Amino acid sequence: MKLRDHHSIEASASPDDHIHGRGLRMTGQRRAVYDALMGKRDHPTAVEVFMRVKGKVPSISLATVYNCLETLTDCGLVKTVNHDRESARYCPNLAEHAHFFCESCGGVTDIPLRAKRRAHDIWELPENVAISHHEISFRGLCPKCAKAAARKTTKSK
Repeated sequence: MKLRDHHSIEASASPDDHIHGRGLRMTGQRRAVYDALMGKRDHPTAVEVFMRVKGKVPSISLATVYNCLETLTDCGLVKTVNHDRESARYCPNLAEHAHFFCESCGGVTDIPLRAKRRAHDIWELPENVAISHHEISFRGLCPKCAKAAARKTTKSK
């Protein structure tokens, strides 16, 4: 089985070098969007990225932010995280990891692998498949929401 990772960046390559390697430039707008993602690693939506960047680049449009996010994703500098029918979120963590979605507050948290294992070492996948990427997610309540739910349950008894 082959695991092809289209969303990886060499540790030694800078984001600028990486995007230049794809025949593109790291424009000021792309840089602002990339910096907004790297500055606060909370899996924002495109609209949330737009609101962060708008303060630094007042002339930027939401369409431009979407285009920048698409380019950064296509170049492997960020990952798109999809959850049910919600807006796509963007993740700058390029290491293999899963995501935890809180069903109460809507927060998204990275879940790192405990051991450095690849997907085909953990899952019983069909023979000779070629995986282009994988998305593993967990759903439930984050610690803060679980604590609040426990308090409500205790009060109602």
